[in-house]
Amino acid sequence: MSDVLIENARIVDGTGAPWFRGAVAVAGGTVDTVYRGPAPDTDAATTIDVDDSIICPGFVDTHSHSDMELFDDPTLSPKIRQGITTEILGQDGFSMAPMYRDGGAEEWSKQLGALAGRVDTEWTWGSVGEYLDAVEENGIGPNVGILVGHGTVRFNVLGMSDDAPSEAELAEMADLVTEGLDDGAVGFSTGLIYTPCTYAETEEVRELASRLGPYGRPFVAHVRSEGRWIWDALDEFVDIGDEEGIPLHLSHFKVAGRMQRGKADRAIALVEAARERGVDFTAEQYPYTAGSTILSAVLPPWVHADGPDRTLEYLQDEDARERIVRDVEEWRIDGWENIGALAGWENVVIANVESAANAHREGMSVREIATERGVEPVAAICDLLVEEELSVSISLHMMDEDDVREILGYERVCVGTDGLFGGKPHPRVYGTYPRILGHYVRGENLLTVEEAVRKMTSLPARAMGLDRKGVVRAGMDADLVVFDPVTVDTQATFENPRRYPKGIEHVMVNGEFVVRGGETTGELPGRAVRQ
Repeated sequence: MSDVLIENARIVDGTGAPWFRGAVAVAGGTVDTVYRGPAPDTDAATTIDVDDSIICPGFVDTHSHSDMELFDDPTLSPKIRQGITTEILGQDGFSMAPMYRDGGAEEWSKQLGALAGRVDTEWTWGSVGEYLDAVEENGIGPNVGILVGHGTVRFNVLGMSDDAPSEAELAEMADLVTEGLDDGAVGFSTGLIYTPCTYAETEEVRELASRLGPYGRPFVAHVRSEGRWIWDALDEFVDIGDEEGIPLHLSHFKVAGRMQRGKADRAIALVEAARERGVDFTAEQYPYTAGSTILSAVLPPWVHADGPDRTLEYLQDEDARERIVRDVEEWRIDGWENIGALAGWENVVIANVESAANAHREGMSVREIATERGVEPVAAICDLLVEEELSVSISLHMMDEDDVREILGYERVCVGTDGLFGGKPHPRVYGTYPRILGHYVRGENLLTVEEAVRKMTSLPARAMGLDRKGVVRAGMDADLVVFDPVTVDTQATFENPRRYPKGIEHVMVNGEFVVRGGETTGELPGRAVRQ
């Protein structure tokens, strides 16, 4: 007997093959049978007629920042409502484990509050395995996997210091990577525009990434530059993959800033050249012309080198401020991804703050805030970061739509949200996947529905080594989405980002409904994915 039978559906199985009409039976948390055409008389506890809607695998978000948010909102409703059934945490070098440094949890939380969220949760874990245990004990709507973060292992050994590690310190960092992989982490990540990762020389990155070799798991990177120095940054990444023989996955594939506008084809050619060299290279993209990150990322790297408390002191020191202004406005630091100057202050928009006093500034650009306060933009940034104790997130409008379209159409690119919660977030937190299905599939015919679904399901599952996910097939995990191809679309905008999509009718995780009839059920059937 099946638990659930979903019938009268168009089945898009995730492989990219054309849809067919049929039914899907679910039993014991897995796909039991896929029927072509009407299902024979089947004894099922629940039968749902979806009236020719599409059923497909659950979407795999290869770039999530729900690491701490999931303790506060374990349903992760903004994600499951758009069809996401699996999230990959520990992005950009920032994982919440391993964490063994004395007092490290408090300092790490302060450093990353705007990225991972400041949640009133006691850190009961040290290892990656213990973190995943804590997630499951708390309950979780979607499945979650974790990458071991470069910044995290560096912080454990060196704190926020910009010093190069000694041979013994590097070995200690590398052993933490191996420990995390043994605990089931799906790969290793770095964010080379963020401190402390940005302090690392190539040899440090290579040594840590080399620990992936015996496991066959991916090295996931936000490379050193997506703008002014993007070509050197991509070369560094590809060379590490080639020399160490490890899979590569490029986070949020883009060409950013005016100087790189129109060069998506060159970036794609570089990826193809890497694959010709024998490098297993995949990438992900969010379908918007604006990015999102923490406001403190616009500061020069040296400002962060002595920890968050010292950063706050620098931001209030007149001499340090003058140095910050010159570093930013004059581009004095070679190789540093100066994202504020790259985007332009009119295009850097505040997404979230912690205090009620500054809540009205959510949705305002840095230039608008500077004008309101009667100061220069960098001074306004310093003041706001001090007032909010660094916990400010931003959206950056710095890509061209033609480049976004070209990268989205590239066959090796899958989809990720890269969404930060709270305040007035980037609309991708609520609308990434339905935007693709509504705008780029139905509205612009850039992709077929089968290709779009492949980019959201089997391709990211393959990139992250999730062998039981991403395809509607007997024996696979019953992570499923039912959507209406005629109405599916995002309703989230930059002006009103906290709006759920339309047309996502049902979402199932491990055979249980987390969304039914377009509403969350409150069920928490998700599991930690341990490799």
